[in-house]
Amino acid sequence: MNKSASWLHRLGAGRLCVALGLALSVAACNNSPYPVGAADSNTLYTAFNERSPRYLDPTSSYSSNETPYTYQIYEPLYGYHYLKRPYTLVPKTAAAVVQPRYLGSKGQVLPDSAPASQIVESVYDIPIKRGVLFAPHPAFARSAQGEYLYHRLTADEVADKRSPWAFGQTGTRELTADDFVYALKRHSTTRTAAPVFGIFSEYVVGLADYGKLIRAEDQKLRASVPPTSKDKPFLDFRRWPLAGAQALDSHTLRIRIHGKYPQWKYWMAMSFLAPIPWEADAFYAQPGMAGNGLSLNSWPVGTGPYMMAEFVQDRRHVMKRNPNYRGELYPCEGTPQDKTEGRLKDCGLKTPFIDTLVFNIEKEAVPQDAKFRQGYLDVPEFDQMSYGNAYKIQMEDSPNFHKEFTDKGIVLSRTVDLSSRYMGFNWLDPVVGKGDTPEQQVRNRKLRQALSIAIDWDEFNRIFPKAAGEVAQGPLPGGVFGSRHGSAEGLNAITHRWVNGQTVRRPIEDAKRLLAEAGYPDGRDARSGKPLVLNYDVGAANTPDSKANLDWTAKQFAKLGIQLEIRATDYNQFQDKVRRGKHQIFTWGWLADYPDAENFLFLLYGPGAKSVHDGENAANYQNAEYDRLYSTLRFMDDGPAKQAVIDQMVRILQEDAPWSWGYFPYSSGAYHRWVRNGKPSIMVRDQAQYYRLDTAERSRSLQDWNHPVYWPVLAVLAVLAAMSWGAVKILRARDQQTALPRPVSSPQRGR
Repeated sequence: MNKSASWLHRLGAGRLCVALGLALSVAACNNSPYPVGAADSNTLYTAFNERSPRYLDPTSSYSSNETPYTYQIYEPLYGYHYLKRPYTLVPKTAAAVVQPRYLGSKGQVLPDSAPASQIVESVYDIPIKRGVLFAPHPAFARSAQGEYLYHRLTADEVADKRSPWAFGQTGTRELTADDFVYALKRHSTTRTAAPVFGIFSEYVVGLADYGKLIRAEDQKLRASVPPTSKDKPFLDFRRWPLAGAQALDSHTLRIRIHGKYPQWKYWMAMSFLAPIPWEADAFYAQPGMAGNGLSLNSWPVGTGPYMMAEFVQDRRHVMKRNPNYRGELYPCEGTPQDKTEGRLKDCGLKTPFIDTLVFNIEKEAVPQDAKFRQGYLDVPEFDQMSYGNAYKIQMEDSPNFHKEFTDKGIVLSRTVDLSSRYMGFNWLDPVVGKGDTPEQQVRNRKLRQALSIAIDWDEFNRIFPKAAGEVAQGPLPGGVFGSRHGSAEGLNAITHRWVNGQTVRRPIEDAKRLLAEAGYPDGRDARSGKPLVLNYDVGAANTPDSKANLDWTAKQFAKLGIQLEIRATDYNQFQDKVRRGKHQIFTWGWLADYPDAENFLFLLYGPGAKSVHDGENAANYQNAEYDRLYSTLRFMDDGPAKQAVIDQMVRILQEDAPWSWGYFPYSSGAYHRWVRNGKPSIMVRDQAQYYRLDTAERSRSLQDWNHPVYWPVLAVLAVLAAMSWGAVKILRARDQQTALPRPVSSPQRGR
């Protein structure tokens, strides 16, 4: 063999060796997207969609996709018991859940039973837990002389910093009452979004005027700063006192509220009242910080069980265990279901159980679903409580899917939580609304009642299980005081009957009878003979995806011979139509801010009519008796008297039927079998500290479920071998041709 062929043989053999090495290396690995050993680490992996959270500053944060971070890092005064239902407030950074003192017009203390009309002020004196430390952060770092190391930085010193951990040294200090005072004052800032300032300024004594003061002071500070500059001088709220918030001593916080406002206690369980250390505000206000993405919106500073360790915009977020966290004990009480499903086994153990939380972006649903099914996501997402229900549906539809999830032991937990979905009737509309005369009011009410019977939400849940929930009998889901959801006492007698311990929808004949009494026999106006045509306003374009839902809705009206015109627009146009009162029938929903009946019943409070007063009453419902009862309810504490008022209000609503009550959507979670203590909830957002991982079980499962696939490598080997052998043959042929002896030249002929 000549040198060329020998070289080619060596080249082919080399390729085969490389490919063989590749195959052998694959035999020792798997398809995990994480580093070697990740499955054995005490790290929980999950995902987030679309973009990184915009606001992690607790003053600004009000979106559900931000809560997986804010509620693990910050601790408000109160929280919700992880397992108990109905939801129960428990102290977080507060030492106790306190009752307010009520003061009269002359400052005298009033009894708890005093009428709301006599209460001028509610005073909350809240003890703060001692020994609570902030997570390590450079904002607290001090020199041996006690001076802050990083509070006088120049833009050049910050220029190469993209993380607080780039500054080298960190410190901490104890939480004090002043940190809550500072947080409350900060809602008056113009430096960042403050979505609840309007609500807080209505109730916190002096906050409205304080907001005017801060705006004026902020203008002075920024007088010499270009409007386009990201760097703004430190706005130190400690300089200006606020009457409604003060530290009586280092560990006693006083908050003063105008009048009586029982729902204030729920605001104290939200991140809006999480403590903010002034040092963090000062640290992030320095030159160059904002331009480098260094702010509370990306790098929070809290006292909670976790701290932000890595923030890569729109890619990855990592939270690590806060080494200064004191450890909250896992609850020992819960529902009977919690005991059955093993959520009480960690009773009395210190949380958090997990060291690291990793959130990686998943832009597409299919790969995210695949990673969860492979076990590379321990839970699909933190803030989306719909996966459990979606997977349950797939299990029912597919035997293969059912077998896979059963064999893998994936836990799908589902409950009804504090949200609602309903179809509303605009009270300003002459046909489906209140009506101008007593006679017309009776006719319109019977029309709404007939429609409420005909619109079969039980059927909706069967046809559209991904959007399903429990059929509502009124406005209050279970889980709030005063709700009678699921009981005979809560039955809506207009639309349902109680049969053998269950609610059964009234027959369509009952709806047709009411329709005739309303003046529309068989769906035609009794006086003109014209068909009744109603308009359904939808806040989404009429696309193939929504067509099935809209077709179903039209069929519900067609049962009564009523024609339904679909008026679909984009959501912005729909909102504008509702604000102007130009809608007739519509579908909307509500997600509770806090677990109180008031937060649902106010959706039908007359003075909150959206088209009149820009409130949340999208149906523009008006009923003087209901409004009177609501005005009483909002000042009532839980108890028999409040229950009686709620019952009266619900009966009025069931009779008037301003909504077809719809359903209460499921809150559902999906957890791999090695994730312990998972419980879906839309109210409890600090759930990560209660989760526990069985990493040994995870590691074994991932190995069993994700064997390396060798056939692609073998196919590559075959292709390379064929290519190499073909190349050898070609080169051999060429060498043989060039190696033949040259023919002898013929002798020249004579001339």
